[in-house]
Amino acid sequence: MSAVLHAAATEAWPALLDAASQPYLKDGRFAWGFARGKLGRDPVFRHLLSEGLIAPRARVLDIGCGQGLLASLLRAAEQLHAQGLWPQGWAAAPAGARVTGLELVQRDVDRARTALGDAAEFVCADMRSAAFPEADVAVLLDVLHYVSAGDQDAVLAKVRRALSPGGVLLLRVADAAYSRRFAFSRWVDAAVMRVRHGRVLPQCGRTLPQWIAQLQSLGFEVRSQPMSQGTPFANVLLVARVASR
Repeated sequence: MSAVLHAAATEAWPALLDAASQPYLKDGRFAWGFARGKLGRDPVFRHLLSEGLIAPRARVLDIGCGQGLLASLLRAAEQLHAQGLWPQGWAAAPAGARVTGLELVQRDVDRARTALGDAAEFVCADMRSAAFPEADVAVLLDVLHYVSAGDQDAVLAKVRRALSPGGVLLLRVADAAYSRRFAFSRWVDAAVMRVRHGRVLPQCGRTLPQWIAQLQSLGFEVRSQPMSQGTPFANVLLVARVASR
């Protein structure tokens, strides 16, 4: 039976990848190629769906959303579910999820709006100063290291205040304890920023225990999972849930 479920998931993922990437052709081959490459090679996107980390009808706040890949993937997931093709071995499809994306780079916001129209809301804003709307799920994937430690703490506190009771923060970071992999992650991030945006932002990292301690100090219950399978990075996904009283 497990082999059947695995086969269903194996067949579903290419369909999701095609559907989530296709809208970016409206903006050209670069946006489409980036979407396809990022969604296809980064293990975190498939993990979020298969594990049900974004619940149906969730209000999702995607901070540092880039060109809106998560919103596009969630929309593709809803379409697959509506067609009755959602893999049986996966958690419930995130049907009805609504995404608000915050992104610092206007060009990426423009790409997201071109690709997805009013399927999601995209705002060009700095996470350090933007007001966060109330959300059930907040997502920060490879974003916080671009600001100082003090700003990281302030953003996390603001996320905590924005989350509803039982809400969850999905935070991916690079574990600074793995010096070589961490250094490689920083180098790649700097190269990508230079190519895509013509500049390199300073980076600030922490070890995994330091990240967990900071989240626990804000009242989160935290679990972690390595999230760089098939890549040379030291990435970890932190699933931080608002602690029950």
